Amino acid sequence: MGWLWAIIVGFVLGLIAKAVIPGKQHSPLWLTTICGMLGAIAGNAVARGFGVESTRGIDWSRHAFQLVAAVIIVFLVDMAYMATLGKHKQRA
Repeated sequence: MGWLWAIIVGFVLGLIAKAVIPGKQHSPLWLTTICGMLGAIAGNAVARGFGVESTRGIDWSRHAFQLVAAVIIVFLVDMAYMATLGKHKQRA
C-alpha cells in the first residue's frame, strides 16, 4: 500500500507543480508523476532537516517543502526533457 500512496502523492504533487510553473510543460504524465515522487522525498528530507518531520495533525510545513521541491524538480526535468527528447518530437 505504501507504493500506491507514493504514486498518488507523486501524481498530485506533479500536477500541482505543473500548474504553478508558468508556460507549457512538455514532459509526459508518467515523468511528471516520478518528479512529484522525487519532490515528496526531497521535501521530506528538507523538512526533517528543519525539524518538522512530523507534528500533530496535518503537517502543512512538510507539505509546503514537498511542493516547493516538486516545482523545482518538475521545472528542471522539463527543461532537460525539452533539451533532449523534445527536439526530436518537434522535428517529427
